[in-house]
Amino acid sequence: MRIAVVGTGYVGLVSGACLASKGHNVTCVDVDPEKVAKINSKVPPIFEIGLQDMMNEVIPSRLRATGDLAGAVRGADLTLIAVGTPFDGDLIDLKYIREAARQIGEALRTHDAYHVVVVKSTVVPGTTEDVVLPILEAASGKKAGADFGVGMNPEFLKEGEAIADFMSPDRIVLGGIDARTRKVMAGLYEVFPDADVVETTPRTAEMIKYVANSLLATLISFSNEMGNLSAKLGVDAVEVMRGVHLDKRFMPILADGTRVTPGMISYLAAGCGFGGSCFPKDVKALIAHGRERGAAMDLLDSVIRVNANQPQKMLDMLTKHAGALGGLNVAVLGMAFKPGTDDIRESPSLPVTQALIDAGANVTAFDPIARHEAEKVFPSGVRFEDKLEDAVSGSQAILLMTGWPEFRSLPGLLAERGDTPVVIDGRRLLPKGSVTRYDGIGLPG
Repeated sequence: MRIAVVGTGYVGLVSGACLASKGHNVTCVDVDPEKVAKINSKVPPIFEIGLQDMMNEVIPSRLRATGDLAGAVRGADLTLIAVGTPFDGDLIDLKYIREAARQIGEALRTHDAYHVVVVKSTVVPGTTEDVVLPILEAASGKKAGADFGVGMNPEFLKEGEAIADFMSPDRIVLGGIDARTRKVMAGLYEVFPDADVVETTPRTAEMIKYVANSLLATLISFSNEMGNLSAKLGVDAVEVMRGVHLDKRFMPILADGTRVTPGMISYLAAGCGFGGSCFPKDVKALIAHGRERGAAMDLLDSVIRVNANQPQKMLDMLTKHAGALGGLNVAVLGMAFKPGTDDIRESPSLPVTQALIDAGANVTAFDPIARHEAEKVFPSGVRFEDKLEDAVSGSQAILLMTGWPEFRSLPGLLAERGDTPVVIDGRRLLPKGSVTRYDGIGLPG
């Protein structure tokens, strides 16, 4: 199938590359000439594990990039809209969605063949049918359902694991305005014959995405609230959650006695808070969308409130051990919101680092991937290092903010140093007895 993908961010480029690797012919569209040139030169404009190898495989044979949206659409059977949907605190901003729909519609005005336009960006329920579809009709002068199809196909990709998630999908949701649209969308995913497929309406597909992310965010905030309570009660939240996880409904036991550990378990662990481009934005957007329609969103309000307070726990523990922060040498380990990505959006490290700067601490930071992004946020006030050992050298306190596997070597580095900075573990990555002075989220003080 010939596919046009509008937008080359995490979703657009990963989707395009993966579909190309499965045999489709893909044209990625972006307004940024530098991004287009990078992609065509096999240089990933984003960091994602496995993306470089996949781009090497499919460019230029089955994937190319262009700034010519109209040409890409007219040369395709199906167009995926994968542009950004920024959140302003009240509503998601649909300006990129609207502009993409307008340009696609204009391209379809002189295109005689039946074409399917699919929204892959995360948008609140009703957007595909109430916003995108009318724009397409107005710009094309054609009728949805008769002349072209419109659908919604949400992504379920974890940053840092997006390639693996796309290539081994746990479900494919096809929300189309009619059977013909859904048939074409199904053809796109025939290359994944073993995946569970949900065929539904665009509005339901949009809701599935928001509910899925809101559920996972709720699990995290629940775990953080229980972790905070555990610490107050003098028990270790890690031990508590381990006992909870062993419930067979969370970790089933197979007939041969093997216990299964689902990925969901990772969301049932206390930490310094969730971040990224999805969970904070999507939960807040769903809250606003619900309120707009008269539905109280009390639980999700609490999810966001708990998460917003969680980074402060790191500062509270640091102050408990170190006293005044002015002049204190603090190493912040991890700027990305999670390991495996260079995305620092909504990362708990950002407010913590800013608070340290404001308090007059001497801040050194290290992240194996996200340094270049963090330096844009902190052009001054933070000394960034390229090596873990350099970042912690001379530190009086260490805040472990991201669960990068590299940080497991920290106890050995500190043992070689011979002194004892306090380590505040925001991800409970290290065994609590592995360093002399240790504290962490959910650990009794």
